Amino acid sequence: MSDNKNAGAPPSAQDLRMQMLQREMDEMDKERRLKSIEEQKLADFAADFLKKHVTEEEIAIVRRLVANAVKAGKFEAMVYSFPSELCTDSGRAINSGDRDWPNTLQGKAKEFFDRYQAFGKPSGYKLKAMIINFPGGVPGDVGFFLNWAPEKA
Repeated sequence: MSDNKNAGAPPSAQDLRMQMLQREMDEMDKERRLKSIEEQKLADFAADFLKKHVTEEEIAIVRRLVANAVKAGKFEAMVYSFPSELCTDSGRAINSGDRDWPNTLQGKAKEFFDRYQAFGKPSGYKLKAMIINFPGGVPGDVGFFLNWAPEKA
């Protein structure tokens, strides 16, 4: 009969602390799993970026981005982005406006730049690279912006 009088008793303070601790541990496990997934995605992207070549599909995406910008009445579009860590100097030359920034490119970014040099520049396009975000105050991603605005008189 003594079991019946404890049936309506509230959980002990120790039980509540254990529940809270378990929730915190579950949340930490979830964050750890998400971080691991993000790290794997970045590693996969970096491997693809550094080892594979620009595909026809990626070129088609650039063309669609430009076409959509034209339809919207714009003279510029961001056509490609990648982590600044994938530059040989982690994006420092791009961030500081160094005119030799193209020498820091590698992988697909270098291929895109070389395609611009071969096809875009002779057709009157301009290309600029910019750091587009600063997570934690450090250069994050690089954006390539293609521009077709008329020359200023």
